[in-house]
Amino acid sequence: MENCDKYSQENLTKADNLFKLPVSFVLSVAKLSQLPLTEMSEVAFAGRSNVGKSSIINALFNQKKLAKTSNTPGRTQQLNYFNLNNEIHIVDLPGYGYAEAPEKTVKQWQQLIFDYLRGRVNLKRVFLLIDSRHGLKKVDKEVMDMLDKAAVTYQIILTKIDKISEKELEKRKQELDKEIRNHAAAYTSVIATSSAKNLGISKLRYEILSLI
Repeated sequence: MENCDKYSQENLTKADNLFKLPVSFVLSVAKLSQLPLTEMSEVAFAGRSNVGKSSIINALFNQKKLAKTSNTPGRTQQLNYFNLNNEIHIVDLPGYGYAEAPEKTVKQWQQLIFDYLRGRVNLKRVFLLIDSRHGLKKVDKEVMDMLDKAAVTYQIILTKIDKISEKELEKRKQELDKEIRNHAAAYTSVIATSSAKNLGISKLRYEILSLI
């Protein structure tokens, strides 16, 4: 499922070096009017609540506290912007789906996410995180359909692969490969990652580097 040639050691080293450059938290966005007025390219990380978005972002930068993590689903309630060396913005989106919050609040988060994804012209790619233990859920497929309609390119990132067997991982990849064929905006390469074991992180870094 992955193009091995582009993930040469030379390319992975370049990508790793990019993420050693300064990164800073910019702002949290609670409504679209607060979005940064910039032409800088950006990539966004989306996924169900507690899928591991903040952990992946921390792993990208080899930091532990850049993006706040929590065992409580739904703690990230705004779009959190990070600036990588004035090269690209990394955006941590609120988790969709289950969240320990009032239903009205959850719907407001989800509307913010969807409005952002539909209308952000400098958004180069969405990294859609899927928990490898559970695979695609109905809400994930709904987001994929929405991204297809908005013509926003997205790439699936499997998370927490250290928590499943090789056999289960291969099964999950095959399921995703079959589903991706039905989605026009989906990037064909799926990256399997573990933020805890630092697996697949360099490949994800390279994908971001390729968008700058």
